[in-house]
Amino acid sequence: MKRIRLLDILRGFAIIGTLGTNIWFFAALTNTQNDYLLGEMMWWSSWDAFISSLFLFFVNGKLLSMLTIMFGIGLEIKRQQALRRDWEWPGIYIWGSVLLFLDGILHYVFVIEADVLMSYGITAIIVAFIAKLPQKKMLRWLYVMGTIHILNVTALTMAVSLSPDDFSMSLSSPVYPTGTWAEQWIYRLDHFWLLRAEAIFIIPQNICLFIIGILLMRNKVFTVDTGIVINIRKKFIAFGFIAVPLNLLSFLPYEAALFPVRYIFAPIMALFYMGVIAWLLDKYKKLRLFNSFEAIGKMALSNYMLQNVIASVVFYGWGLGLGLYKLNALSIIAIWFAISVVMVIFSHVWLRYFSTGPFEWAWKWLTNFPRKRSRAS
Repeated sequence: MKRIRLLDILRGFAIIGTLGTNIWFFAALTNTQNDYLLGEMMWWSSWDAFISSLFLFFVNGKLLSMLTIMFGIGLEIKRQQALRRDWEWPGIYIWGSVLLFLDGILHYVFVIEADVLMSYGITAIIVAFIAKLPQKKMLRWLYVMGTIHILNVTALTMAVSLSPDDFSMSLSSPVYPTGTWAEQWIYRLDHFWLLRAEAIFIIPQNICLFIIGILLMRNKVFTVDTGIVINIRKKFIAFGFIAVPLNLLSFLPYEAALFPVRYIFAPIMALFYMGVIAWLLDKYKKLRLFNSFEAIGKMALSNYMLQNVIASVVFYGWGLGLGLYKLNALSIIAIWFAISVVMVIFSHVWLRYFSTGPFEWAWKWLTNFPRKRSRAS
């Protein structure tokens, strides 16, 4: 299937935006003074607090939601490809999802505990079967999982509000500023269930966003430019009138407010972003910035891994150790921008010689290996 430029651009934008959240996570892990993500600083208390709050308003949860929707779109692309080739579904896709889960385990142990690939792998296996259902039954799954997710977030928000002292949300640990790389592996393995709590918690949300991605792909919302599709994109832009006020709740001086913003309201903002980007691409097709997003999006998995490896080297004590120092908000944003530029350059250079990213190639080869082996036998 020919690549769809808009989807690659959206995917690339989501990858850069996901780093825009994780970069604060890396900074906070090594130094409590750099905890702008879950810190107790009020946005009006200093310029650093204001700048970090404003930056996180645009990225925290929004781009991860967009990335999740893009995974759902990718699932539907593979399902349609299987139907065209008369392959069994979900068939080999389940094996590919298991590989994604295993990749996530390696990424979690050796790089960062905020990995999403494990959660995506589990979600993909579940949704692969849901995708076989008629649209009405898929929508039932969407409503049921959405209700469960909202109830979970509501319960968590109330618990944190009523007993804030019982919920310590500090991200730092001595193993990051002073520990070796191997000691960090052991720490993540020893605290596996605690550090993987969010990955499990967001599975109902992931199922919803995967289904939304499937429905968007089936209705060709980002693959054709008919009048109906353009009207749907305009409706996404209109979501901004809902999404922006709801996400402004992140500026409230309550830690508990972070949960509904990140886990319920952020996906609405993600759809708004997708509508805006589709509109901008239609108006400014030759804008060079889109070429950069597109290059990153064509090798999104490789860039997701790369950005976290680079950030680990930059912040952790066994690397450059910048996280050991008190960093102001602009410094952290500058590091995010620098890593983003590295991804752009790496993607452009790599794609001059290869048609796909290194991790994408390995994942595709391993996914198709059982089929090739059965043909050979």
